[in-house]
Amino acid sequence: MADAEQAAGSSPGESVRELSEHRKPSMAFDHHTPVGGVVRRLRKAKSLSLVKLSELSGVSVGMLSQVERDVSNPSVRILSAILRALDAPMSVMFEPTAGGAKEDPNFVRRANDRPILELGHLNKELLSSKSQHSLQLMILHIERGGSSGEHPLTYPAEKGGLVLKGQIFLRVGLEETCLSAGDSFAFGPLVPHSFRHAGSEPAEVFWVIGPVSLDRQL
Repeated sequence: MADAEQAAGSSPGESVRELSEHRKPSMAFDHHTPVGGVVRRLRKAKSLSLVKLSELSGVSVGMLSQVERDVSNPSVRILSAILRALDAPMSVMFEPTAGGAKEDPNFVRRANDRPILELGHLNKELLSSKSQHSLQLMILHIERGGSSGEHPLTYPAEKGGLVLKGQIFLRVGLEETCLSAGDSFAFGPLVPHSFRHAGSEPAEVFWVIGPVSLDRQL
């Protein structure tokens, strides 16, 4: 979800791309701009140097350079820090979108027009429509070994979700619990949280990120 949530074991060069047919045989996904290109475009649009973006995000200049050149695939924690510094939602990483029926209204996202952001053992499938809004909807596909990363994530927006398949360990604040298919959750802004794969089969989680609460950032 603007955020969202590292994958252990990610490999360099992976970015937003088509999901292979053997995993989703009934769906066809479009090719999208690599992560580095989107970050570089957003940075230049704000007239920020790598040094300044490093100061704002807390991510080293070296790492930023590798991300922009698609030499290194960022963890969700690093990507979230970069996007927060650029004042951009996680959904911007799925743009541009294409392939949907042109006559569709902007509030619709067709099943065969869901872009995928790949981060190693964690893939994010965008469900949010193309219209301008602050609600982010996605499905997290978490393979064995997948997690949100070594460090907890924080984001100034409420989050919630529903486990669709498999199991995950979800940690919110100081509490951790195992969630299985059918279990749901919700927690408030800026609460440190993390998750990791559990069980033996890949997990799927419907993930919702609410509007950013500006007063929480003051």
